[in-house]
Amino acid sequence: MRIGILGSGLMGGKLGTLFARAGHEVVFSYARSERKLKRLAREAKGAARAGTPGEATRDSDVLLLAVHWSRLEDVLKQAGDLAGRVIVSCSLPMNANDTDLVLAHTTSGAETLAKKVRRARVVAAFSTVPSEVLFGVFEAKRKARRPSLVYCGDDQDAKEVAAGLIRDVGFDPVDVGPLRIARYTEPFSLLVARLAYEGDRGPEVAYRFEWLAK
Repeated sequence: MRIGILGSGLMGGKLGTLFARAGHEVVFSYARSERKLKRLAREAKGAARAGTPGEATRDSDVLLLAVHWSRLEDVLKQAGDLAGRVIVSCSLPMNANDTDLVLAHTTSGAETLAKKVRRARVVAAFSTVPSEVLFGVFEAKRKARRPSLVYCGDDQDAKEVAAGLIRDVGFDPVDVGPLRIARYTEPFSLLVARLAYEGDRGPEVAYRFEWLAK
C-alpha cells in the first residue's frame, strides 16, 4: 500500500517508519526541513522517500494526518485535492500550548476535519497512545497478547484500511463506531498522555481491553 505522511513530527515520523518497515511504500512530507524528511526516509529502511504534501497525496492510497491542530489549514491547502482519499488522522484539536482541547463534548477534531474535506473518508486512529510506545509495540507484535488501539469512522472500507495499518504497527484494532465517537476517544487521549508524561513510570504506556464474559 502507498501511504502519504502529512506531518512528519514524532507521531508521523515514527508511524511512517513503521509502515515502511511493515512493507508499505511511504512518502514523508510536511516537516520543518527537507533534510529531516530525507533522514526519516533513509532511516526507515524500506520503500520510503521524502516529498511535498502534494506529492504525498497524489502518490498514495491512504494518508496519515499527523500535524498540530494549528497547522491543519496549511497542510490541507498544500495537500491539494483529497476527494475519495482515506485519511487516517491522529491530530488532536489541541490549543497552542497543548494544555487542553479546543473542541470537545459536542463535536471533535475528527468530525471538524471531515467537514473540511467532505469528499474524503476520515478515520480517527493512533492518537490514544504516546509516540514513545510505538517502536516497542512493533517489535513485540508477534506476541499473542497485543495492546488495543481504538479507531472510529463512518466509511467501512476506510475503517478496514485503518484496521490493517493498526495491525501492521502491532496493535489489536478496536472499532468503537462512527466518527462522532471521536468525542470520547480524543479526551481519552489526554488521559493516556497524563499517565505517560505526568506519571512516574515513564511514557511507554499502552492499554488493552478484554471481554470477560464466558
